[in-house]
Amino acid sequence: MRKGEAEFSSTAELGSPSLCHGTRYMRKQAREQWELLCGAGAKLHSSVPVLIETFTFLDRNANRDVALTWKEAIYKPGTVRILPCELRDLEQSWEYFRRADLHKLSAVDATSFAIMKRARIRLAYAFDHHFAVVGFRLVA
Repeated sequence: MRKGEAEFSSTAELGSPSLCHGTRYMRKQAREQWELLCGAGAKLHSSVPVLIETFTFLDRNANRDVALTWKEAIYKPGTVRILPCELRDLEQSWEYFRRADLHKLSAVDATSFAIMKRARIRLAYAFDHHFAVVGFRLVA
């Protein structure tokens, strides 16, 4: 990863370790990777579908206060650039479900692929092998 290179985060562990108050909802590996990325000056990007999925995950698996605290932190300047999911991204995402090598693919990941291609982002902060299968470089 080059300093300042755009990187897409598609993980429920999006955000700094303090956002999850050191709970079990952020794995040690994710905390270490987040600190490495921030130290390297990565320009983190994510998308509306990923934010919806992450908020829902935290709300259901931690509690509403944790989810709302996370949401507030994500909107702080310089944390992450939130990319929209356009209709064309959704339309392109359906093609990934035709691929036999993408077993158990989520719709959020499929839309992430389309958004990343549109935004010309090659690096993925993700713990899901599907990103590598479709040609993105994993940094997690």
